Amino acid sequence: MKNWCLFGVRGWGSSLAEAMLEWVKEPYDFVDVEGFDRPGPTRDRLLAVNPLARVPTLIAPGGQVLTESAAIAIHLAELRPEAGLAPMPGDRLRAPFLNRLLWFVSALYPTFTYRDYPERWAPDAAEQLVARIDAYRQSLWRQFEADVGEGPWVLGKKASALDVYVGVMSHWRPRRAWLKRNCTRLHAIAERADDLPAIAASMRRNFPRRS
Repeated sequence: MKNWCLFGVRGWGSSLAEAMLEWVKEPYDFVDVEGFDRPGPTRDRLLAVNPLARVPTLIAPGGQVLTESAAIAIHLAELRPEAGLAPMPGDRLRAPFLNRLLWFVSALYPTFTYRDYPERWAPDAAEQLVARIDAYRQSLWRQFEADVGEGPWVLGKKASALDVYVGVMSHWRPRRAWLKRNCTRLHAIAERADDLPAIAASMRRNFPRRS
């Protein structure tokens, strides 16, 4: 296999990996697995390469399987350091980059797993779970807003994979309109991320209309 193989769904978490692959100019084939979250052959196809049946699932040309977006970000950044996807070891911005990257995947991202499928986790209190998660997610965005500088990017003067996360995840609930009212700096970063030359085409494919 000469190219990377990305299992994903347009507009879902695979949008992160797709944008980062394009940022570092690594060729890839996209395998659309829309409907993977329901029983059927598409889910079975994804389960064959990822027992968690989640997107993104990325297979490297050598056959290694990466199933976590943070691992994909770090691996691609180190594979193509000249692309500037992330600060390299020794850079003073490396620690804040890693801290924020893990914040996205450990704090913010899981809220979508539980909020999007409340019946799996609280079948007798799904509505209450949704309301609480929505409020918690908004509090997380506000925390991030309070911590981020004046920009123009999350780490300051230079764009990184963190801005890909802001750009992609801000298209999900509570969406851009909420950010514009409540987190103006993050909203500005998200708008700039959509137009980053390295990822603009990917962002348009995944989010043809700005939310």
